[in-house]
Amino acid sequence: MTYKNFTVSKDADGIALVVWDMPGKSMNVIDASVGEEFTRIVDAMAADGAVKGVVITSGKDTFSGGADLSMLEGAFAEYRSVKKKNAEAAARLLYDSSSRLQWVYRKLETSGKPWVAAINGTCMGGAFEMALACHGRVMSDSPKAKGGLPKVKVGLFPGAGGTQRVPRLINTQEALQMLLQGKTYDGAKAQKLGLVHQVAPAAGLIEAAKAMIRGGLKAVQPWDEKGFKLPGGPVYSAAGAQLFPAANAIYRRETYDNYPGARAIMKCVYEGLLLPIDAALKVESRYFAHVLTTTEAGMMIRSLFLSLQELNKGARRPKSAGPTELKKIAVLGGGGFMGAGIGYVAAKAGLDVVLLDRDDAAAAKGRAHADDLETKAIGRGHSTPADKERLLSRIATTADYVALADCDLVIEAVFEDSNVKKTVTETAALHMKPSAIFASNTSTIPITGLARNFRARPISSASISSRRSTA
Repeated sequence: MTYKNFTVSKDADGIALVVWDMPGKSMNVIDASVGEEFTRIVDAMAADGAVKGVVITSGKDTFSGGADLSMLEGAFAEYRSVKKKNAEAAARLLYDSSSRLQWVYRKLETSGKPWVAAINGTCMGGAFEMALACHGRVMSDSPKAKGGLPKVKVGLFPGAGGTQRVPRLINTQEALQMLLQGKTYDGAKAQKLGLVHQVAPAAGLIEAAKAMIRGGLKAVQPWDEKGFKLPGGPVYSAAGAQLFPAANAIYRRETYDNYPGARAIMKCVYEGLLLPIDAALKVESRYFAHVLTTTEAGMMIRSLFLSLQELNKGARRPKSAGPTELKKIAVLGGGGFMGAGIGYVAAKAGLDVVLLDRDDAAAAKGRAHADDLETKAIGRGHSTPADKERLLSRIATTADYVALADCDLVIEAVFEDSNVKKTVTETAALHMKPSAIFASNTSTIPITGLARNFRARPISSASISSRRSTA
């Protein structure tokens, strides 16, 4: 049997190797075609008596970035269309489509064959939930190998079993922190927590996964065995009584109960841990389908995932505009905390930086901030004196706008006052080269209003001198 997104082979020991490698993509993602093919693979492995176990890995540098959220957009569009005619049918449709991946993973872990996930790189969201459904997990020791469930950051939550498997694998408090904060872990941390069983060198990852199967890996998950006990103890216990009221209070303090996805995580974990796994998964699916219908989740998916992807691809960049290479940048208000931080990150990335402020003393504070950060980094073993000197040599400080003349990018990061921003923007425009980019770090003032201030017009040198004091 052949597949578009996967290849399947079998060795002499009867261990099948499933390699996920989507053609034409730099990273594997879970879309409708992957879900359909993976279902067929799970069924085929379960039915093949010659298969003793299965290893799944990626043919790319990373394992997978998780689900393609545009797929959920399509499911929700269909839901809205059906809802106009039959609300009950629409709800059933959304529930079925949103729980399909969860159902496939449950089929995998109850297939009677041991599965091992060989995680060779980034493994996020639905792909990490796939790994959690496997009976064994081996993660590469590469620093690029990370695993986690960050869906809460785009308005959703792990809806393919993540809210139920994680707190059945690790302590409930740690599970809630992971789920609510969208934490990701490298192999060492994941193994210490109990999310993966083994960390292995990248070159020996597949062999380590196969060795788990040859060593007698059980094809039964802990929560499916009689007498299973939750790592964090039952909900109705002294430990549960201490955890959940406090966790709920912290959740409300941090979110003001404004995020349906985060609220659903709290409910899924609490209610799910009171039930057997199959009933708990139904609870998760119902909350997931509900969250998909919320305005908050829809807007967050659009802004923080779909629109951001388009932005990162340069979707609105004119086709006639070639790539821009930045060598030198300037930060207006570079002596302030935000401006100094921008300057430090840019210098760390190898760019030459000009920190401009109202006077030389104020600008010098930005460079001193970078000096302090590097000194602390040296103390933690994350930098060296030579690295520090190289970084600081890239940072210049000034109160003179003439220094903007050869900068490729100028970032305005002055005080959040429209008049102050207007003055420094107008002055900067006079001294920037035509090809330079002007940007603002404003957090409260509409960017369209600030853009009107960017106009080059002749002013006297005396006026320029007087305006330096406002940066």
